[in-house]
Amino acid sequence: MAGVAAGHHSAAAKLKQVAMAGRWGILRVMPSEFSHTRQVEFHETDMAGIVHFANFFRWMEGCETAFYRSLGLPLISFVPGQVVGWPRVNVSCAYRAPLRFNDTVVVRLFVKKLTTRSVTYVFQFWKDGTLCATGEVTAVCVTADAQGRMVARPIPADVRAQLQEAPVGAYE
Repeated sequence: MAGVAAGHHSAAAKLKQVAMAGRWGILRVMPSEFSHTRQVEFHETDMAGIVHFANFFRWMEGCETAFYRSLGLPLISFVPGQVVGWPRVNVSCAYRAPLRFNDTVVVRLFVKKLTTRSVTYVFQFWKDGTLCATGEVTAVCVTADAQGRMVARPIPADVRAQLQEAPVGAYE
């Protein structure tokens, strides 16, 4: 993104699209990374006036949902016989600097790893050029078997075709 901000023309800059969705600003760069800008709401803070830790997980999920929307893909499909969902099998978040009410936060998503049946995302939370937190989510693609139990399945071809792994240097 530094090259884009500095005015350099790259493939990422050419693919850049800006859209608005509710209170979230969305910047789609490529199918391996995505940015979502939001403002911290009062109800997301704790008694110390700092964003409650659980909200970072909500923001990761909100950014993932917006990422799928930007690709024109459903995050969850309820088509009978083709039910697809993405339960989380691993999540983490490391906190570095506090966020407070009315802060503007850029949530960046990177596709870290794409396997046959799962996707791992790295999330970064930025405020005014400061990295405030980093998170990671691994989700497995599942469908329901005849008894309604979740069963891992390959990522649908239409989804897989629109995702790609980000270069390691993009998020480390």
